[in-house]
Formats: sequence, C-alpha cells, structure tokens
Amino acid sequence: MIVEQARKVLSIEAAAIEALIPRINGEFTRAVNMILKCKGRIIVTGMGKSGIIGKKIAATLASTGTPSFFLHPAEGIHGDLGMVTAKDSILALSNSGETSEILGILPTLKRIGAPIIALCGREDSTLVRNAEIFLDAGIEQEACPLGLAPTASTTAMLALGDALAIALLSSRKFTPDDFALYHPGGSLGRKLLLTVENIMHAGGENPVVTLDKTVKEALFVITDKGLGATSVINDDGTLAGIITDGDIRRGLEKGLDFLNKPVDTIMTRTPRTITKDKLAAFALHVMENNKPRPITVLPVVDETCRAIGIIHLTDLLRQGVV
Repeated sequence: MIVEQARKVLSIEAAAIEALIPRINGEFTRAVNMILKCKGRIIVTGMGKSGIIGKKIAATLASTGTPSFFLHPAEGIHGDLGMVTAKDSILALSNSGETSEILGILPTLKRIGAPIIALCGREDSTLVRNAEIFLDAGIEQEACPLGLAPTASTTAMLALGDALAIALLSSRKFTPDDFALYHPGGSLGRKLLLTVENIMHAGGENPVVTLDKTVKEALFVITDKGLGATSVINDDGTLAGIITDGDIRRGLEKGLDFLNKPVDTIMTRTPRTITKDKLAAFALHVMENNKPRPITVLPVVDETCRAIGIIHLTDLLRQGVV
C-alpha cells in the first residue's frame, strides 16, 4: 500500500510537469522578454506553499543573473511594498489566482506601474485578469488523496519557474565564471573559482629534468618532489615529454641497466597539458577523460609551451574539487 501510494504521487506529479511542455509558447517567450528588458528587479510573491516555491524561484533567478528577491504579500500590505518601483517586474504565484493576500497588494502594484506575470493555475481568476502575462501552471489533480495539500500544483510551479530561470540564463549567455561570481563559498565556489595557477606546483616545487639526463636522475627528481612524475624539458624550457614513476617501474622489470638510459627513451612525448588560466575543474575533466586511461598528473605550460608547473590529482582532492 505504501509503495503504491508513493508511486501514484510521483506519477501524478510527473504528469503535471509533462502537461506544462505544450504550454511553453508565445506567452512564455513574452515573459522572458519582459524580464530581459526589466530595468529593476524581479519581485517574486506568493502565499503559503506557493510562497515557499516563490522563494526558491527568486533564489534561482538571482543566482543565474536575474536580480530578484521574494516579497511576502502579507508583509507587503504592511509597508514592504515600498521596496517595489515602476522599474521592477512582478512574478506572482497563486494556484487559484484568488489568494486574498495577493489580491490585497494588486491595487498598489498596479498604481506603482510594475508589470505582473501571473504564474497561476486558473486563467479565469482575478490575478490573471490583472496581469500582463499569464503562465499556465494548472493541473488536473493534486497528488494528495484528499485533494487539499498543495502537491502537484507546487511541483508544476517550481518546474515552470526553473524553466523560466534557465531560459533567461541562456538568453543572457550566462557563463560558469558569472555563476562563480554569485557562488564564492563552499565546494561549489572552489570548483568554479579555483584555477590551475592557484594549486599548481611551480618554481622549486616543479619537477623537471632536461633531455640530457638519465632515467636514474629523473627518478631522483620524482622521489624528491613527491608528485609521481617529472616533466622533461628542452634546453629552452619547452616541454619535451613526461616520465611517471609507473614508467620507471615498468622499465625496471627489464633490468637495472635501464636506469642509465637517457630519459627520452622512456618518456611520453606530447603528453596532455593544461595552461594556468584554466579552471581546476577542467583539469580534473582532462585527467578523468584521458584515453586510453585516466591520468593523475598534468604538466602546466605557458603560451610558448614552456613547462611552468605541474598539477596532481591529489591537489584537486585537497581543494575539494573532486
């Protein structure tokens, strides 16, 4: 019984979202264009469960390049409407379109002149009649067996709000760097803001050997720097290849004489590299997607292919990028 009920809830809510797809039409495009042209902020308002969804939509808009905040309609009629200007646009959420607190702020919003987008479940409602744009979030039934608790209706509102936010993000050509600007904290901030330069081993920490060195000398450098690899460079400092401790272990299987061979006999020529300006998260992508197998180190090169550093997978782990 429990499993069947849970599955039924998910089926009803999934159907509510599916029903929204054909409603993404000219009216939705008008809403996006209105918001793009808005000189102020997008003020999201809603009461009860719709208000909770409204807070999430406002947060998503704000974090993806559309200045926005949530206005509680009950607080609005007690002074908070002073935050609204004619340059702002309103996104009002109400399943019925007859929520008394929302209707209570409509006269002031109309007097201020802020245009209204109604995200609503009923076209024949007071809210929609007083809005410039109607986004239809109507549903056939709530997932609540009593038909009382907002369930499918709030799911539909949330999905439609996400669609609006992502359409705006795409229209603004919002980039990962833009996103990082609004998310500087926590692991997300580290993933988005850290560059290779921030965590690479450079200068005296950068393991390098020249082409005239032996495998034995390369092994000493690898051991001393503790990064499991060393870059091999030409006389002008440009990258010629890379040797890993794995290369040396495999070579030792052939005998100790291997250690006296020049480094260019075992190095990997034209290895995968990265530049210091790239995001650390991209370095992880390069390592994980290397063919035929993932790698754990990346030489860092400048615009002239000089080996200026090296980055190891453990550096990414320590910084929380992985």
